Amino acid sequence: MRVPINHSLPKEEVRRRLRERSHELADHIPGGVAQVETGWQGEDRMSLSVGAMGQTVAGTVEIEESRVVIDIQLPAALSFMEPIVAGAVRDRGQKLLAPH
Repeated sequence: MRVPINHSLPKEEVRRRLRERSHELADHIPGGVAQVETGWQGEDRMSLSVGAMGQTVAGTVEIEESRVVIDIQLPAALSFMEPIVAGAVRDRGQKLLAPH
């Protein structure tokens, strides 16, 4: 699943917000027991792994000049949730990247 989110921020600001707020990802996953791990694979690419309800979901966040592209590999057992997950990712991402 690929979710592009447009932004008008400098890349440095996008990086800063992702670094400072990536720990909040678990707060937005139902059930309250999600485990989220993030790491940086270069200046503009963050990897993430989310474990919840017996499933692990891997993904990446790629920072571009005018958008952030979030790629998430949903397991087949969760593919029916793709529209819900994509909508939530888009909503949270737009809030994170909104100009102040």
